[in-house]
Amino acid sequence: MAHSPHPEVSVPDVSVYDYLFGGLGDADLDEVALIDGTSGAATTYRQLVGQVGLVAGALAARGVGVDDVVGILCPNVPAFAAVFHGILRAGATATTINSLYTPDEIVKQLTDAGSRWLFTVSPLLPGAKAAADRLGIPDEQLVVLDGAEGHPSLRDLLGEGRPAPDVSFDPATHMAVLPYSSGTTGIPKGVMLTHRNLVANVEQSRAVIGLEHGDRVLAVLPFFHIYGMTVLLNYALKCGATLVTMPRFDLQEFLRVISEHRATWVFIAPPIAVALAKHPLVDQYDLSSVQVVFSGAAPLDGALADLVARRLGCVVCQGYGMTETSPVTHAIPRERTDLDRSSIGFLLPNTEARIVDVDSGADVDVPADGQSAPGELLIRGPQVMHGYLHNPEATAAMLDPDGWLHTGDIATVTADGIYRIVDRLKELIKYKGYQVAPAVLEAVLLAHPKIADAAVIGVLDEDGQEVPKAFIVPQAGAELDAQAVMDYVAGEVSPYEKVRVVEFIDAIPKSSSGKILRKDLRAREATQA
Repeated sequence: MAHSPHPEVSVPDVSVYDYLFGGLGDADLDEVALIDGTSGAATTYRQLVGQVGLVAGALAARGVGVDDVVGILCPNVPAFAAVFHGILRAGATATTINSLYTPDEIVKQLTDAGSRWLFTVSPLLPGAKAAADRLGIPDEQLVVLDGAEGHPSLRDLLGEGRPAPDVSFDPATHMAVLPYSSGTTGIPKGVMLTHRNLVANVEQSRAVIGLEHGDRVLAVLPFFHIYGMTVLLNYALKCGATLVTMPRFDLQEFLRVISEHRATWVFIAPPIAVALAKHPLVDQYDLSSVQVVFSGAAPLDGALADLVARRLGCVVCQGYGMTETSPVTHAIPRERTDLDRSSIGFLLPNTEARIVDVDSGADVDVPADGQSAPGELLIRGPQVMHGYLHNPEATAAMLDPDGWLHTGDIATVTADGIYRIVDRLKELIKYKGYQVAPAVLEAVLLAHPKIADAAVIGVLDEDGQEVPKAFIVPQAGAELDAQAVMDYVAGEVSPYEKVRVVEFIDAIPKSSSGKILRKDLRAREATQA
């Protein structure tokens, strides 16, 4: 068992609202909390706190309180912050919904969460309305933030001028949010995260990541995902930073917003790193304000990170976590420029970890030099979820009686406490008895100058044996054939790791948080078989 090398932090026993906003002084309140990257409209901390209270008051007047769950189907706009924290301020639980969900998927999440309220925006209203109608949610409980006939708007709620209610609950046990796991390896499950889980993870992150008061943070990663929710919406606000919101990722708009609003921190997922490293459009914008690019949600290759750092003249860091850990468990501190960028850095304060052999379950020994043998990463700490909603079997499979959460990720660790993620346990390819990690091959492929993006899965050959197959998105105008790709990889990896099949496609399917959707690639294989 390993402990964090960082000193422990004290976790306040307070609600998320009190933790983020309770200690703000007059000078803090007059600073800018949020900027709409599209329009440039600014919201001060004073305005945000006022809106949060008014949303809470309007909800309380409608009977929404400690026993209720409220859905949010909304892209990254400043109003999201007011609604999200207004729900928590009212004592209710927020369940955040992927903006790309179909009505069927919205229905499933709201049903499982037990939500009878939904906040959305007019572009997403058709799907939200279809789901609400199927669930019998009345129009007055489907709030359209920017307004739609027959539905209350955010302006309506704020205009009522109702004071925030006095609510009482135990932050250690009361559920603040109910995000749903990505579903890339199974059916989405409601992850029960308490006020203490979220407060703890922000406090842990403050001790390591290095964001500072006055920084300008680009918020393109979705707030509905735990990464955006904790690291942007909560951590950045706690630091007194300014969030510059983007409702969706578009490379040209992304570069414009960074340049015009002088963003100092850019939180990304690895697919954005590929664009920053390789796309010619990057050279057309002044990105000199960027001091740190911080990647999470999926493994970032060290060579790719170095390309981004050199091109932008900034520090590139990587962190690790999952929805079930609120999410951050590891991070490379900003000042540790000596660390390999492909690592996920050190354990956060108050966090323990084990690496266990996949077959035997025994703890893997940490060597005096070099990296340990790979094994499944287990985590224990105050950021670990209380379990999956309505799913004791899945909870028991994920979280053991001693509080160890089984991440399903294969990791190594050095004697210095530096961790690396090798791959997902369920995504390892078994080639003639050898374990082949898709992420390793993807990193090799992405280093090829003619490859824009890549993904690897295991497929069956004519003998029914699993072999690595690469899906390749070539750079625009590049001439590349399958044999050239296989020859290139063969020159970079061990014989058993070679790519055996190549298919060229237009785009790699990915989740909103940047994870490769291997299940979609497997489904593609099944239809072609």
